[in-house]
Amino acid sequence: MSASLPQETELIEKHEEILGRRAELLMQMESLREQLKIQRRQQVEESEAACHRNSTLLQDLQKIEVRLRGRQLPRPNLLALETRYWLSVEEYIPAWEHFLLGKGPHPTHALGQPPRRAKQKPSTAKGQGLPPRPKPRTARSEQ
Repeated sequence: MSASLPQETELIEKHEEILGRRAELLMQMESLREQLKIQRRQQVEESEAACHRNSTLLQDLQKIEVRLRGRQLPRPNLLALETRYWLSVEEYIPAWEHFLLGKGPHPTHALGQPPRRAKQKPSTAKGQGLPPRPKPRTARSEQ
């Protein structure tokens, strides 16, 4: 029986070590479970806030839509001008994109045109933009 005593002691130590590791793992699992609960709670709160925000935005958009329906449409010639404007903008996007990204020259330089100079401001004198007034004439005496 004395030979089995050291084996029993060794088995008891291994059993206690296993129980210790089990307790550690249980504590880690409990900690992880609590963290997951907190994350789920936060996600639910964020989701509810997003739903509220989305419903508010939807209501605002519906109000704007109702207001726009009551307005008259712009005149056809104004619509045509706007359409032509956006077509020209879309046409020049590639040239401006290269310039704005710092990959190419200014678009007007590429067309062979020298850069435009800023217009000079007219003098700030009285009567801006009008020709000078004539000088008053003196009356001639009849002789």
